[in-house]
Amino acid sequence: MAPVTADGIARDIEAIRKRNPLVHNITNYVAMNSSANALLALGAAPVMAHAVEEVNDMTSLASALVINIGTLSAAWVDSMRLAMERASRSRIPVVFDPVGAGATPYRTRVSLELLAATPPTVIRGNASEIMALAGKGSQTKGVESVDRPENAAHAAADLAKRYCCTVVVSGPVDLVTAQDRCVEIANGHPLMAKVTAMGCIASALVGAFCAVNSDALTAAAGAMATMGVAGELAAEKSAGPGSFYAHFLDSLWRLDRETIASRLNARQAATTDG
Repeated sequence: MAPVTADGIARDIEAIRKRNPLVHNITNYVAMNSSANALLALGAAPVMAHAVEEVNDMTSLASALVINIGTLSAAWVDSMRLAMERASRSRIPVVFDPVGAGATPYRTRVSLELLAATPPTVIRGNASEIMALAGKGSQTKGVESVDRPENAAHAAADLAKRYCCTVVVSGPVDLVTAQDRCVEIANGHPLMAKVTAMGCIASALVGAFCAVNSDALTAAAGAMATMGVAGELAAEKSAGPGSFYAHFLDSLWRLDRETIASRLNARQAATTDG
């Protein structure tokens, strides 16, 4: 049986819309508004709280935690560490987005320290970020990838094994891998790369799916497919990046099983030894 299907994605979206799960995001300034709007459009309830004084309490209320290191600072690192520890104790799924890992030693070191202290449920990044975390020597162009997802397949397998988690490598074809399974999602549109925070939105949506589906690989693959299908729909109506974002939110809001089934481009791929 295919690890991701239109029926399965539609069931998860329906569950998100019915349960309205609280997704706690410790995310960057660039992505806060965009991620919150995308979660609302999908049917989840977003909260953006990074003060060290309240992250334990806020995380305890959430159905999923999303950690995004985009605008990194020492105070935020402390909050991220505390939130991840609390989520782990409470069995709340954690999605970790290592924005810009590989661009500076600080970003790479902080990412590895947080992952070692509390392994997440899902790591989602671009190819360069995933390769940097795996010690493959890649560097990012600021926060943009200079590598393709297929080049990061071995790195993703290494990380999935090291942290016993699911790893998502975003790109023209998304790679979603766990220790025993691997899925490729070929949905999306080039305009998505021209709108800031789309990768951060992807991590937030993975959090929403993980809130209602305990199978992390299926949840992550479903989220990435949802992201890609919504991007395709938005691009067909858009004149450029500005109108694309509005149409993208509308597409998330209106997405149904029939539309997913007509566009889903997913396949099971061979697992890669680390």
